Amino acid sequence: MAGDRVVAVGSAARVLVAATARALRGEDCADLGHPGPLSRFTGAPDPVRRAAVTRAAGRVALTIGQTAEVDADRVARWFADQYPRGRYPGALLGSPHGAVAHLAVALGVPWLPTGFEMSVHWAQGAVDQPRAALDHGAALAGRLLAGNPDLHVRQVHCPASRGALSGATVSLAARWRSLPAAYARFLADRLEPGAPLLLLRDVRTWPVLDDGSGHSFQIGSPASGLDPVDFHPDSHALRQVLRSAGGDGASWEPPEVTVPRGAAEHGVEDGFEGDTRRWVSAHGHALHRVLVPQPSALSAATADLYRRWLRAAGKTGDRLVVECGRLLDPWQVVRAGMVPYWCENATRRSVDQVEWWLAGSEPFSSVDVLPEPPGLRSPALAGLPQWLAVAGFGRRRRALDRTTARGYPVTSVPTRRATEVLRAQPYDLPTPARMGVPEALETLRDTGSHQGLLVC
Repeated sequence: MAGDRVVAVGSAARVLVAATARALRGEDCADLGHPGPLSRFTGAPDPVRRAAVTRAAGRVALTIGQTAEVDADRVARWFADQYPRGRYPGALLGSPHGAVAHLAVALGVPWLPTGFEMSVHWAQGAVDQPRAALDHGAALAGRLLAGNPDLHVRQVHCPASRGALSGATVSLAARWRSLPAAYARFLADRLEPGAPLLLLRDVRTWPVLDDGSGHSFQIGSPASGLDPVDFHPDSHALRQVLRSAGGDGASWEPPEVTVPRGAAEHGVEDGFEGDTRRWVSAHGHALHRVLVPQPSALSAATADLYRRWLRAAGKTGDRLVVECGRLLDPWQVVRAGMVPYWCENATRRSVDQVEWWLAGSEPFSSVDVLPEPPGLRSPALAGLPQWLAVAGFGRRRRALDRTTARGYPVTSVPTRRATEVLRAQPYDLPTPARMGVPEALETLRDTGSHQGLLVC
């Protein structure tokens, strides 16, 4: 099955590879859509919402039978084939994070994900039945792993981040346990001699049920903006989330976890890192690791790196764009000579972090803010006043995009909305010469150490 059919629409890896590949070709993201398919049904009565969710899932999710047709190496080849031909001075691999797209563009290198997400039908599903979700997901994982033994499949049941969709589909995050053959071929063919590789690892943890079969299960997610305790049956936050998603909480009986704190869904498999180390050793390259304790650590370090990079090229480095989720455009950021800070999502936790970073940074003359509406309601989400406070850090220009703010948080907007906003920014050409990997590593160490970023 083709990779573009397998990888979930709007998933982080899919969007970030597309954005990075376009930027390396000198193109923006004007053709990228990826709107949330369910936002307009959030406030509808339960029967209407259920029918709408089922129809939407039928358009974007895999069928049960199609899980047995997934070829993970073909997915890897689809990711790699999106990049323009030529030799690169390095490569980035690892967990999905908006800042890696900006970092890749500054270095002039591709980024390849170490996993991908799939969405699969769950015809008799319910948002408030995690045990049933586990049973259904385990059967799907068995079909998937039969043809792809080099994968680990992490199932995530999170009504707080997926809303009503978590009752119509299951979300499977597939992680490679070794370097895919398609990646090995790409690196061998496209890297300059001795070019270094950077492996970025999201090291956040979460309670996990893992029986060692190759399929593991987690309820909730760090990206939800909630804590593991918030998914306990007695949690007030959980009841709010389930009511918003169409459940009532009466059937919420989570299975017992076997790993109190394991790598969360976007972690990198140790086998993948070990296999990559063996590959670089055999082919005369070097491997550097960037361990990311929280998304904000890499976002802040990359923003500081951009500011230095722009100023070294004679630009002001004085204009900031705060991106969120799928709303990013690396090429337009470079074209406009702006500093990018990426928020993982619209949770209060994400927005708190950008506020703290701005409070401790040299002031920016302008701050443009692009909050991605998640298409659902959650007690963990930031309100528009908090987003306005972020824009308020601009000394002369303070802009919160009205289109993304209209109907927030239950509407959704496509990725190309970021392109539309950034195209209106004045040009600041020529673009800076690409940054060398050694310089980038030194800057990340310098700017990220106090954020907990570890570069080794």
